[in-house]
Amino acid sequence: MIIPHNIKLFFLPPATPELNPIEQVWKDIRLRGFKNEIFKSLDDVIARLAGTVQNLTADMIKSITLRDWIPR
Repeated sequence: MIIPHNIKLFFLPPATPELNPIEQVWKDIRLRGFKNEIFKSLDDVIARLAGTVQNLTADMIKSITLRDWIPR
């Protein structure tokens, strides 16, 4: 595999979602858009997910995923 110069791979140990930045984004999405609610259909779930994700700004994503060990 050829890794581009602007991409750096990091080893993440298994079963450590707190180290995986995308897991923190999903956690935030669940807190913002899915609070103890029953949906009538999968389409309703998809619509809520889309709306919740669209409301996340780049600054919000940065604040959720920023880690000292991730180069900026």
